[in-house]
Amino acid sequence: MTKGTFGPGALELRHLRCFLAIADEGNITRAADRLRITQPAASRTLAALEDALRARLVDRSTHHLTLTPEGRAFRDKAAVAVAAFEDALDVGRSVRRALRLGHAWSAAGAYTTPLLRRWRETHPDVPLELLRVDDRTAGLARGAVDAALLRGSVGTPGLVTELLYTEARVAAVPVDSALAGRGRLVLADLAGHTVALNTVSGTTTLDLWPVDARPTGTITVANTDDWLAAIAASRAVGVTTTATADLHPHPGVVYVPLPDAPPVPVFLARRDGPPSHPALRDLCALAHEVTGRD
Repeated sequence: MTKGTFGPGALELRHLRCFLAIADEGNITRAADRLRITQPAASRTLAALEDALRARLVDRSTHHLTLTPEGRAFRDKAAVAVAAFEDALDVGRSVRRALRLGHAWSAAGAYTTPLLRRWRETHPDVPLELLRVDDRTAGLARGAVDAALLRGSVGTPGLVTELLYTEARVAAVPVDSALAGRGRLVLADLAGHTVALNTVSGTTTLDLWPVDARPTGTITVANTDDWLAAIAASRAVGVTTTATADLHPHPGVVYVPLPDAPPVPVFLARRDGPPSHPALRDLCALAHEVTGRD
């Protein structure tokens, strides 16, 4: 973009809010309605933001508005900035504000209910909200939550992680499959089948199998609900952890131990820097206590 007269120092919170609304809605008109401004005003605000940053954030060349790579990177930073601003204004009530714990799927597995109950007993004045957010960091990178339960490797910059425990992997197969009656399976048993992969927040990829013994095909889904539906409909089999078996029983799906697959680490993650909630350290301590790890 060409350099304009509107510099980064002139940016205001409204520019970030407008961009985030456009990113969420995927449409400038709907974003304008959400913000209760006109569509031309939203377009001007976005253009001013792009001019100040000297970067194209939104690709307008297609019928459906999409973010550019620069826009996707800026969205996470803008969300964190807006969340930090709102937290700063809420200083008088921050102790009582709900502590938001994100997860992409299965929360803390069998530890979920004990964690929520113990928190309510020990911190009755601070609600703990468990929020499912279907992205790799469960909303943490964009400021939607204060902490998150994450599985598998976490390589997102700006996050601090603490290992809580590991979960064994299991195979998920249709209830009428020949595999459903087995007491245990190995990865090679799934190689002749189509595998459902959650490419948004899942931990299973084809790299789990040896190069010369990978599944015959894959289908991709974006969340646990769609993953379960595909398996129950006999479109595929899947690989997950014991947490899914604990929290997501399904009449059309049988979970079978998969002992030759490596376990999956479960982390409690937060953003680097000052805690976004005064009770966040208490949550970290309690999570370690409940999961039995010092």
